[in-house]
Amino acid sequence: MSFHSMWAELLPVGRSSASGGYRRFAWTGADADCRAWFKDQAESRGLAYEVDRNGNQWAWLGDPAAGDAVVTGSHLDSVPDGGAFDGPLGVVSSFAALDELRGRGARFTRPLAIANFGDEEGARFGIACAGSRLTTGQLTAEQAHRLTDADGVTLPQAMERAGYDPSRLGPDPERLARIGAFVELHVEQGRALDLSGDAVGVASAIWPHGRWRFDFRGEANHAGTTRLVDRRDPMLPYAEAVLAARGEAERAGAVATFGKISVEPNGVNAIPSLVRAWLDSRAPDEPTLDTVVTGIEKAARGHAATYGVELAVSRESFTPVVEFEHALRDELTRILGEKAGRPVPVLGTGAGHDAGILSAAVPTAMLFVRNPTGVSHSPAEFAAEDDCVTGVTALADVLEGLACK
Repeated sequence: MSFHSMWAELLPVGRSSASGGYRRFAWTGADADCRAWFKDQAESRGLAYEVDRNGNQWAWLGDPAAGDAVVTGSHLDSVPDGGAFDGPLGVVSSFAALDELRGRGARFTRPLAIANFGDEEGARFGIACAGSRLTTGQLTAEQAHRLTDADGVTLPQAMERAGYDPSRLGPDPERLARIGAFVELHVEQGRALDLSGDAVGVASAIWPHGRWRFDFRGEANHAGTTRLVDRRDPMLPYAEAVLAARGEAERAGAVATFGKISVEPNGVNAIPSLVRAWLDSRAPDEPTLDTVVTGIEKAARGHAATYGVELAVSRESFTPVVEFEHALRDELTRILGEKAGRPVPVLGTGAGHDAGILSAAVPTAMLFVRNPTGVSHSPAEFAAEDDCVTGVTALADVLEGLACK
């Protein structure tokens, strides 16, 4: 099956007719459809299909137990109303690259696997890269069992309803020991390649990043009868915190975003009793990130005190800076540079990925495919068809260089 036909087959799954974006959240019907698609692709190619203890899907060519395997893949879930390319491009390209290598008559000397890591975006349970974090032990089974979605459904309950056994969640060192290298292809989440005129680039590093929850607790009251001076309105310090985040990020050369909010009681004519907001912040290095988040929290606490509101802040996830293994990164740039006859761009990113999580346990690297809009986590996310095909060829070249020596 060609890249185009696979892409067309997957494209409608989980797509909202209202927004045009995707709602492929972990352990939902759309996620099940994506998983069924992955299984079909694996079995139609004669690959050995399996699901690991953390719900990640694997398709193997060769004996997994032989070790030193080359693994590629990405994820199929999405952020709320996300784009078509973030995640799925890497999975579809992995199957297409294998097809191309078979067409070339490549002879594999190392096992090859294609993976779909579960709940990479963390849209439902709030923890990004949950599948890879569980596998590497960066998210414990106990922590995972305490995760709940907006409706109060726990992660174990969601997994059970989807037909999986949550009692098996936990680190998977035996599986990680099989992997000699992991290469993830991903649409670029930015415009660096568009500005340089290149269709494909190699990742150098992932900025440190994390998520923090701010709970502003005030007092519910009548919006029409409560004097302004008598109010303990948590929306006010929240609004000040949003502005503080912008200012702190601008001064530090970082990014900070309050992108999710929950309000109680959420009535038009009611002063809120609680505003719960989630901060996402990323920076070139950890000291800068700490400065930004500390500054935002300090400002938020000051404004909360001014308005008679209580504030609790908790860090829900954190990923330190990831420098992709230099030897593997340099090998990718060598392979692609020789094929192209010129140097391949090497660029950093502020976006987190499963490759970044796995880098703590195995050598990892990433390829980026040009995104001319620079837009991501939106239905406007885009990659041209020619660039996608170029990405497949680049991934095939890399896999051939690593697994067919």
